[in-house]
Amino acid sequence: MAAYEFQAQDASGKTSRGVIQGDSPKSVRSQLRERGLTPLEVSEVREKPSATSSTRTSVFQSSLFQRGLNGAQLAILTRQFAVLMKAGLPLDEVLQTLAEQSENDSAKRMLLAVRGRMLEGSTLAAALGEFPKTFDTLYCASVAAGEQSGHLDTVLERLADYCENSAGLTQKLMLALLYPVLLATVAVAIVTGLLGVVVPQISQVFSQFDRELPLMTRIMLALSSVISNYGSWIFFGLLTLLIVFIFALRTEAFRARWHGFLLRLPLLGALLRGAQAARFARTMAISTSASVPVLEAIKLSTQVVNMLPIRTALNEVYKQVREGSTLSSALRETNQFPNLLVRLTGSGEKSGSLETMLDHAAALIEKQVQSKLATFVALLEPAMILLMGAVVLAIVLAILQPIFEMNSLLGGA
Repeated sequence: MAAYEFQAQDASGKTSRGVIQGDSPKSVRSQLRERGLTPLEVSEVREKPSATSSTRTSVFQSSLFQRGLNGAQLAILTRQFAVLMKAGLPLDEVLQTLAEQSENDSAKRMLLAVRGRMLEGSTLAAALGEFPKTFDTLYCASVAAGEQSGHLDTVLERLADYCENSAGLTQKLMLALLYPVLLATVAVAIVTGLLGVVVPQISQVFSQFDRELPLMTRIMLALSSVISNYGSWIFFGLLTLLIVFIFALRTEAFRARWHGFLLRLPLLGALLRGAQAARFARTMAISTSASVPVLEAIKLSTQVVNMLPIRTALNEVYKQVREGSTLSSALRETNQFPNLLVRLTGSGEKSGSLETMLDHAAALIEKQVQSKLATFVALLEPAMILLMGAVVLAIVLAILQPIFEMNSLLGGA
């Protein structure tokens, strides 16, 4: 029994959409007619378009899940999943319950589709794997290991912790950077308004002066003239550069150079490096807890790291571990990871508690990242305020300086 997305009309001509389970599109249409609805569109809920599907069906299916659940939504869903599994409910009832109580239409469709695949004989991991935009390789591999070991509830709890930590760290990063971004936007708008609107009006007064204006005033008038005459061209030029930059980031070579530049920055580089190391440690911990082999865990952990220089280093770590090296020594040789992670990993390998040590390392590195982030924001905010104040002060002085000189000349006369 699969889940089907439908579009139907009632007797009054009102169109409605929803999701319903059935054995086939024909049975779903029959159910809709029994409800007094005229089916207009019936399509199986599926993120991966089927090769045998018609063009119309493929387009309809792909529009359902253009974007998967975000990190916070996935964390909540996984936590609810783990709690219901701990309660001892059958898996199909758990999925049905999650779908019924979900307020997110995409999540509801997806859960019913997963339940339908399982009723057809698929494993949970394989059913989740049909929605890779929401359930990545790590998630599916961990679930598969939990199913095989009979400890799916424990694995789901670890996955819930992992999703909550990842979503929390991302949210803190976004909130911490929100104020500086807003401040920079306001500062640019104020300076542009002063140079593009206020200064041109005042420049008419300066045109009456019969002597050379001060250097600061001439520079300000030149900038004002450029913004007034070519402001729109400058804006579209910057917009074009931004678009070109975004498209260039899609190429791996340019993205690797850009990531390398970011990682070399004094404070931001350490912040990004720490966040990537924490993500790697968390992923390794949850993979090993799900009885995933170390080599496979390294491969899965590499996929969640998005900074290419660090991903390249992890590929080298994978090769060295495959050749017999320990994980800690391989991490040390890359010079890309904090010493804290290397030392705790080595301690976990020696004591046989690698999973626990990786968890500790991830928690400690995340605290360091949050501390560095607070320092970064604490330094950035006053620096931006001082810079904006200095620019505004320079504009004001450039306006007042010739006026003061004229007053002094008139006073002397």
